[in-house]
Parts: sequence; structure tokens; C-alpha cells
Amino acid sequence: MTTTTSVRRFAAVLALAVATATSCSASSPVSPSPAAPGGTDSPLPTSEAGGPGIPQGPASAAEAARFVAETNAGLLRVRLELNRADWINQTNLTDETDALAGDAKAEEMAYITQKIKESVRFRGLQDLPPEVARQLELLRRGTDLPAPNDPKEQRELADLGVSMNSTYGKGEYCSPTLKKFAKKKDPKAPAGKGKEPLGHACFTLGQLSKILESKTATYEELLEAWKGWRTISVPMRKQFARFVELGNKGARDIGFKDLGELWRSRYDMTPAELEADAERLWNQVKPLYDDLHCYARTRLQKKWGKDKIADKGPLPAHVFGNMWSQSWGNIYDLLEPHAGQASLDLTKGLEKKKLNAVQMVKYGEDFFKSLGLKPLPDTFWERSMIVEPRDRKVVCHASAWDLTYAGDVRIKMCTDVSEEDFITIHHELGHNYYFLYYNTLPVLFQEGANDGFHEGIGDTLALSVTPAYLRSLDLLPKAADNEKAEINVLMRRALDKVSFLPFGIMIDKWRWDVFSGKVTPQNYNKAWWDLIRKYQGIVPPAERSEQDFDPGAKFHVPGNVPYLRYFLAHIYQFQFHRALCKTAGHTGPLHKCSIHKSEAAGKRLAAMLAMGASKPWPEAMKALSGETKADASALIEYFAPLHAYLKEQNKGQTCGW
Repeated sequence: MTTTTSVRRFAAVLALAVATATSCSASSPVSPSPAAPGGTDSPLPTSEAGGPGIPQGPASAAEAARFVAETNAGLLRVRLELNRADWINQTNLTDETDALAGDAKAEEMAYITQKIKESVRFRGLQDLPPEVARQLELLRRGTDLPAPNDPKEQRELADLGVSMNSTYGKGEYCSPTLKKFAKKKDPKAPAGKGKEPLGHACFTLGQLSKILESKTATYEELLEAWKGWRTISVPMRKQFARFVELGNKGARDIGFKDLGELWRSRYDMTPAELEADAERLWNQVKPLYDDLHCYARTRLQKKWGKDKIADKGPLPAHVFGNMWSQSWGNIYDLLEPHAGQASLDLTKGLEKKKLNAVQMVKYGEDFFKSLGLKPLPDTFWERSMIVEPRDRKVVCHASAWDLTYAGDVRIKMCTDVSEEDFITIHHELGHNYYFLYYNTLPVLFQEGANDGFHEGIGDTLALSVTPAYLRSLDLLPKAADNEKAEINVLMRRALDKVSFLPFGIMIDKWRWDVFSGKVTPQNYNKAWWDLIRKYQGIVPPAERSEQDFDPGAKFHVPGNVPYLRYFLAHIYQFQFHRALCKTAGHTGPLHKCSIHKSEAAGKRLAAMLAMGASKPWPEAMKALSGETKADASALIEYFAPLHAYLKEQNKGQTCGW
């Protein structure tokens, strides 16, 4: 799985374009909180609340309404410029486009930080219309990267973000021993950092990932590919430490203790409540993950031997077919429960039909249209980057965009004809359809109900991409369903969905500790691997030290993209799926449901999408599912047959780590 999928809010310099869009509908009453940002009991001091051009003295509800309208207009202006600059940069990485992105990000950070400070004078007003109060609250917490007061530091922070993202996007590892995996050089391909060393071949992240997915690579070759990618992040270490320092300074300037507290404040609950709720959800799903981990150990031992995969303890990170061990689908052949059942190889089916990348995206659009949702605009097909250009460097990490907050939706992918990218397409189009349905709202409402909603929508639709649905498209061979085939299907999906859960929660736990100062630059790497061991039961396959910066080898860290959204999305999507299946009239096991062609389900989905962030997320959850609390019981129900199989297989094994 590519945790692909950013929404267009531009949480960071050159991060995923995470913008939003919806129209101002009447929201439920929202009482403006008298507390200062971050949940403290006293308002910001006058010296922090005021500033150039910030009126002082009593404020009125009418003035607040005018302020909100002016802020929406200003945000549209600066974010439109940022979106344009970031699109140009991410689809053509050069020093010049890096500078353009830095200029636009610096302006956007300065603008929104100033507006957050100006909004303080409206806090505590008791006669605000609910939609005005809601927008003021969203503004208060509406940035992932607030700018420090000092203009020089604002620019430094913007440039650091651009530099780290550019380093990531241009990253290559050169090796003499992996040459057999190198493809013939395309004469139109962009130049790398320089000439390849004599006798070496140079590999991008995508190419190194292909080695990790390879069925023919040796244990040592997998190890080198894994280690090789982590050489590109070493130069980011000092930059990241300074980035944290400046980001925290910006957060304190708008009343938060640190950047992590700001991020945790964005879920219509206190930061402490959010942390507790995330841990509650993790504990709901942990028994399923633990049994999957135990099962994987036994199968990996058969492949690599007990000298490399021990009977107990954590597992090495490089043997899961994924650069970050976050998704195990690429080793399905090693973990397949029942060999000889009907083929589930969607990649082979796509290749057999001779589909290209654009045709795969058309399949995704057709699914949304089958629910009665509107088609994608013509500009989507004209302006998206669906395949990797051969003539320039780009950021291949898949993302969805609406450049204008008014329907200029696009995706940016270096799409392969593969099962993984077929699913990723549905995920990214989920973002695009969210954009399309809320893009008549004010800019401050043009977001998901929370960021986990935005990430979860496309994945909800992907859960309906069942074997029966794929067979109806002639993408899988016809076959009779039986219990063994069902377990295979559930295993294949669990290797993407369940394996991801601990990774999804640990990244922001690491960053929250970094932002708070609990984790210092002197122990970045140790703290990172301590959390991976605790949550994933995985360890590095080679010695790591504080000379390394392994967190920087994951896009979302240098990109400053909050990550808890992906963990929440993996919970929400099963809740959404269960509710939409019920609306579609499905009966029987949840894992067999596809809402394809259910306009009733589509109508319910569209109504929730159109709400954007205009109401607190529990109300959006209720509109779709009838529930007001995140709950992993739908996920547990979905995988119940597989969990029973895993327990049976694990009898007599030493589980845990």
C-alpha cells in the first residue's frame, strides 16, 4: 500500500497538496471555546494576540463575520498560488521550482499565522452564528506548519521544507552489486545527481522498492536495497532538527505548547483525549495483528531459515516486500493460506487485458459513477500526471489535488499497471470526489470532517473491489467461491490493511515526542526503532546509529504530513463500508459486500462528502454510519474468518516479541 494520499492542504513545504473544498451549509451550534489554543485556561497575552494591523479592544459578532469572509478570500489567494507552485515543483524538480515553492509556502505560512493571531480577539463571543464560530475554530487549528514571527525564520522554515522534500524526491542509491536489477538506461530519462560511478547502477526509491518486491532477490540483496534507500536521508538530519525548532516556535507564537499539540487539537476533542482514543482503537485491533505477525514468522522461516528468522522475538524489516514493512501484500505468495485456489493475481489480469495507466483510472471513475456520483471533469484528464515523465525528475508519491478549490481536481502518480496502483487509484479518486462535493463551501470548510475521513473515503470504495466485482470486469478468472478461497482473499487484504495499523500509529507518536522535546536529536533513530519494535514487532536488519536518520526515509517525515490520519482511515473505512453495505441492502459476510451500482449508497456517501468540515466529525460520521464514535468492531467483523484461521495455524507457536 502506498499511504498515498494526501489531501490538498499543503501541510508542509512541498508535502502532499492537501487542499479542501465545500460550501457553507448551516452547521450545528458550536460554542466558541474560551480556552486558548492548545487547551490552556488563559487567553493569549496581548503581545501575542496583537500585531501589525490587528485591531484591539472589544469585538462584535458582525466584525467576526466580516473577518471570516475576508480570511476565506485571502486563504483562497495564497493557497491558489501555493498549489500552483507546488504542482509545478513536484512535477518538475529543479532548483528554480524549489525556489518558487519556497516563496509561495513562506507567504502562505505568514498569512495564515497572522490570521490565527488576529482571530484571538473574537474568542469568547457568545452571540456568534454557529457557522462563524466553526470557521474561527477551524482557522485556529488549520495549519500543520505555523510560521514564526520573525520573517527571516519564516523563510528559513519554508526553505528547509522544500530542501528536505527535494532531497527525498531526487534520492538515489548507487551500487555495483545490485546491477543485475538495473533496467536499460532510457536516453530520455532525466539525469541523476551525476554520472553513475564506474561499474555501478543507480536506483531511485521506486526501483529499490521493486528489488524488495522481487521473488528472485537474495536475503543479502534485499538487505542492501533496504539500507541503500536510508543513505539518502542522512543529510536531512540536521535540517529536520532545525525544522522542528522553527515549527515549534511558530506553534508557540499562536498559543500551542508545540507542533504536536497543534496537530492533536484538530479532532474535535482535546489532545489528551485524542491520544487516548487512538490507543483505544489500537488495542481493539492488536490481537488480530499479533496473530498475523505470528503466522508470518512461521512462513518466513520456511523461506529464509531459522538462522535469519528466529523462533521468537521481532522480525527483520527487509523481508516484507515493502521499504517500511508497513504493507506485506508483496509477500502474499509466501503467506498464502491455500495454494491452488482461484487466482487472485489482479496484476496478471490487468496485463492480460493490456490496460494502460489511464484506462485503470477510468475503471476507478466508473466505480464512482456507478453510485450515481458525477463524472470527473474533462480538465482532470488533461491536467493530471498519471504516468512518470521520462524527461524530468518528479515526486512520484501519489497524491490528489484541487488546485483552485473550485473543481480543478487532478492526481499525480507514477502509475504502474499493477494491483497496488489499481487500488491506489481508487484511494486518490476518493480525495478528488471529496473535493468535488464540498467545493462550493468557504475555504475554511473545504476539508474532510477530519483528515482521517479524507484518507478513508477512497479506501472505503476500494473495499468494494471484491473478487466478484473484478470477475464481473473480466479482470480475474471465473471461479466458484469456497471457504478456502475466501480465506485467501481475506489474507491478501489483511496483508495491506492489518499489517499497516501499528505503523500508522507509531509515526506520529514518534513526532509528538520529538516536538515535545521528549525525543532529542541525539536519540532520533533509537526512539524511532524503539517504537517500531514496540508496535510492529520489527527491528532493523543491520546496525543503525545516530549517524543515520531513518525517519527521513519515509516521505511524510520530511514532508511534514501528519500521519495519524492514515491509522484512523484504516478504522473508519470499515465503519463506512459496513454502513454503506447496509444501505445497499447487502446481506451476508461483510467481506463479500460490494456497493458497486448502488445509488442508495452513493446518495448517502455524497451527502456526507458535501458537509466537508462544516460540522464536527462525529456528526459527519453519524450522517454516513449512524454512529458518533470511531469503532474498530467493523474491521474485526470483516476479518473474523481469517482471525479464526490464524489462531488455528498458530497453535503451538511462540508468538509475540
